[in-house]
Amino acid sequence: MDITDETMPYMHRDISWLTFNYRVLQEAKDPSVPLLERVKFMAIYSSNLDEFFRVRVANLRNLVRVGKKTKRKIDYDPKEILGTLLKIINTQQEEYSDIYENQIIPQLKKQGINVIISLDQLDETQEEFLENYFQDNLLPFVQPVLLVKNKIRPFLNNAALYLSVILHPKDKKETKIDYAIVKVPSDHLPRFVELPKSDGMHNIIILDDIVRYSARWLFPGYDINGMYSIKLTRDAELYIDDEFSGDLISKISKSLNKRNVGPASRFVYDRELPNHLLEFLGEAFQLEKFDLLPEGRYHNNFDYFKFPDFGFTHLTNTPLPPMRYEVLEDSPDIFETIREKDRMIHVPFHSYDSAIKFFEDASTDPNVTHIKIVQYRVAKKSRIMNALINAVKAGKQVSVFVEIKARFDEEANLEWGKKLEKGGVNVHYSFPGVKVHSKIGLITRIEDDKRKLYAFLSTGNFHEGTAKVYSDLSLFTADTRLTKEVARVFSFLETVKVPTQDFKHLLVGQFNLRNALAGFIDREIENAKQGKKAKIILKMNSLQDRDMILKLYEANNAGVKIQLIIRGICSLIPGIEGISENIEAFSIVDRFLEHSRVFIFHNNGKKDIYLSSADWMTRNLSYRIETAFPIYDEDLRKEVLDFISIQLRDNVKARILDGKLSNKYRQNLSDIAVRSQSEMYYYLKRQTENIKMEEEKEKEED
Repeated sequence: MDITDETMPYMHRDISWLTFNYRVLQEAKDPSVPLLERVKFMAIYSSNLDEFFRVRVANLRNLVRVGKKTKRKIDYDPKEILGTLLKIINTQQEEYSDIYENQIIPQLKKQGINVIISLDQLDETQEEFLENYFQDNLLPFVQPVLLVKNKIRPFLNNAALYLSVILHPKDKKETKIDYAIVKVPSDHLPRFVELPKSDGMHNIIILDDIVRYSARWLFPGYDINGMYSIKLTRDAELYIDDEFSGDLISKISKSLNKRNVGPASRFVYDRELPNHLLEFLGEAFQLEKFDLLPEGRYHNNFDYFKFPDFGFTHLTNTPLPPMRYEVLEDSPDIFETIREKDRMIHVPFHSYDSAIKFFEDASTDPNVTHIKIVQYRVAKKSRIMNALINAVKAGKQVSVFVEIKARFDEEANLEWGKKLEKGGVNVHYSFPGVKVHSKIGLITRIEDDKRKLYAFLSTGNFHEGTAKVYSDLSLFTADTRLTKEVARVFSFLETVKVPTQDFKHLLVGQFNLRNALAGFIDREIENAKQGKKAKIILKMNSLQDRDMILKLYEANNAGVKIQLIIRGICSLIPGIEGISENIEAFSIVDRFLEHSRVFIFHNNGKKDIYLSSADWMTRNLSYRIETAFPIYDEDLRKEVLDFISIQLRDNVKARILDGKLSNKYRQNLSDIAVRSQSEMYYYLKRQTENIKMEEEKEKEED
């Protein structure tokens, strides 16, 4: 079947993303997941959705408002998509409330944790505690404001929690109704407050309910006829990506100041809130229909990341402590160890200390002359960044490219940029119109009076924090085929001069990444047409680019077998006869965030294996500096292939991706349960033990 861009099956990225977030919600309702981990998944779902509204929904709302001429340039109706998204979200929110109220809360109570959601449950001791807590802690922060139509319109802080209040004056006989709002000061106080124990239970009350309990002291002249939670989320997009002139740093700094006062992108409210109050609030805060989203009794449920665990380790995941990658961590000379052969760590199964050691050792090594690195997202307290500053003090030349357009990390990156500059580091900042998303580092060392290059290439950021929960692969190499081309990437980032030599080994965004990937698919298509075995395996966060999806459909029709492991957005629709019947796609959501990108092309048995920073989204392939790097070392190639093989056999945490948005668990592949993240941990553990045994055997033979 001939497929064109206009006729090919394609799922809008935002609809597909919501199905990903539902997979997160599936973990929250999975009884096999430890209870307090289910609570965390409730928090992850809410945090994801909050960002989705601040960025994606805000963008769609802006598209709805623009003129017809601009709308003609996009291939979908933003109003229709927005309506579909809100319908899906409403359904998910109802299920979220049901999971919380009818599964999580009762299960917590069975385990001795009583979350009090009805103030009628309070005993005298607890009531006295709340009165004291209000006077000692809450009183300075609550901000009761009476709403007067057309006269008083208070500003709602972005993502802040408020209670909307229905009031009736005590001294008036008529049925006059007044309205007010009260701020819930969760930015100053813990969201979860432990009450005095009763019957051996750990009693928890949510800060919102303490405000509800205390409201009578805030409005002494009124009877309170109802209190309902509300929250306004504001547009967080900086709209700076396409700025091609002026001081980009200054523009971003000014835009950051406006982020928390941007237009509304979502007004969430307790679905029990009466219509008359909703109408009043809509008029008072100038809200539109698309702004309104009903939720449960509580908002900002990402606060459940901080839910107390009371030391109940039996309600959390069995620890999988990161393994030491001893070959590097214990090496007296890390550079010699890397010269011997390429090395690779797989976090969070491996400790991130090898990466830290790479830069810390370089900062003190008298033979190291230059250190270069790309900073996209970095930990608030970063040993790597501190090592770079120390390297300058030791007389080395240090260059850092800081991408200040990394969404929600702009401010942190600007601060690190200033700190690095103050420490003497040569800092380069963002390009207008293009993001630098490569995860690369380069060290120059003098050996035998010659320059020797060592490179670090990764699928994840230089971030000691996320390395504990994100699954990523990182390569340490002295292979000149790779290090020379990494140096070429840095030369471009520092000078903006296009390299005179082509990239032959690395695939680099803005140069050869898109065309090379398309070429690999074309080769598989040609092999299939010649009757040879043809296969493609792709693991990534998101697959959205229309041209690449069309190319995969073409490969399907040529007989190429395609397996996709996609964590998030998948706009390709598998399993359609005559279009995608040879394509299998699934997603793995588990205790660690799947973040590595792996591209494998069969190449008539001579497999091409690439790891990458890039997803197959239009933004990554066309508007970013990305890096995909080949794995040449045979041992590491086998390790990557084993890793992918384990993931392909997952029948515990893998969900099938299809056009029905069903998210069905992928089961019955074998009689043995395969949970890929646990399986990979023990695979690497066995590998470590085998290395130790071989070393002991060699010592005995010596």
